[in-house]
Amino acid sequence: MYFKTIILGAGAAGLMCAGTTQGALVIDHAKAAGEKIRISGGGRCNFTNIYTDASNFISQNPHFAKSALSRYTQWDFLDLVQRHNIAYHEKTLGQMFCDTSAKDIIAMLRHECDRAGAQIWLQTAITSIDHRDGEFHLTLDQQGQTKQVRATHLVVATGGKSIPKMGATGLAYDIAQKFRLDLTPTRPALVPFTFSDGRFRDISGVATPVRATANQTSFDEAMLFTHRGLSGPAMLQISSYWHEGQDITINLDPESTLKPALRIQRQTSGKRQFTTELAKHLPSRLVDYLGQQFDLTGNLADWSDARMDQVLTKLQNWSLRPTGTEGYRTAEVTAGGVCTSGLSSKTMAAKTLPNLYFIGEAVDVTGWLGGYNFQWAWSSGVAAGRAINAAP
Repeated sequence: MYFKTIILGAGAAGLMCAGTTQGALVIDHAKAAGEKIRISGGGRCNFTNIYTDASNFISQNPHFAKSALSRYTQWDFLDLVQRHNIAYHEKTLGQMFCDTSAKDIIAMLRHECDRAGAQIWLQTAITSIDHRDGEFHLTLDQQGQTKQVRATHLVVATGGKSIPKMGATGLAYDIAQKFRLDLTPTRPALVPFTFSDGRFRDISGVATPVRATANQTSFDEAMLFTHRGLSGPAMLQISSYWHEGQDITINLDPESTLKPALRIQRQTSGKRQFTTELAKHLPSRLVDYLGQQFDLTGNLADWSDARMDQVLTKLQNWSLRPTGTEGYRTAEVTAGGVCTSGLSSKTMAAKTLPNLYFIGEAVDVTGWLGGYNFQWAWSSGVAAGRAINAAP
């Protein structure tokens, strides 16, 4: 069976590409298309971010994402959402969510695929891939039945290693290596930190706004203490920049409001314990924990400016060294992947084999938390789809 285009992966990037090109065959081993879309954003899919640009992405080549992102923008995807009458809303920091369900986005993408004449074969495994005589030849196992298919264009949209229970594998990297494309080392990203000593077990569930820093990159968002370690948006964000063996820095007073507030309280409530007054600004369970790490004893009136400055400096520069992260098991994305030096930033095609394309999470382009990775899926999928449409 011949198809002009075969797309491996029925996730965000693959479905977007299939809805952009004409008559593609989409292959996926899952029972349903768009499974990671379905569970994203608490089931409401943070489908893009209105502030998206290339500065929100990590890559060995920080300029690579610019072309695709500029030619299919967040506004283009929002226009598609509006044309399908999907109700949505903006949350903090430009994050766009469905009002009702992530299934609305999947239905929209499936409709676009149907309109473009795409076929989607689910529960179909890839046994082998070869390229000869100008075509890709694939052997498939479709629930015990062997099928042979071939195509002029092959698009790899199988994602990274994140969330293996959803079926994630390193297939994209195997295909890249088969066709002699380089790989950037992969690691879990947007993932909680772990501490082997369980030091935060007693304050599990406590959350507070912080400024979190790793490798000189900072994010102002919420942090959550867990039985395993540290989570929450701030921790997920900096995990993409952190490498094993490095420290992270937590600023518990990111707006520098504690010093003036405590000085006023020293005048009005000086006879109270310092911890009692600090607990008006930080969660009380966290203050109790901090009292075990730093000397916070005594009445507030007895605290000199020098002592207060010393402690507040520690609270603004709390240095911790995680044991590791929760790994691919819970990582929202995979950092690294197919090296961008081997791909065209305009078409996403391999430079050494122009009819082979890599899109989405498989590529060494990793977005921040907050809808950026979905936008990369849409933009890179469209880039490949348009290139295929323009090909003879």
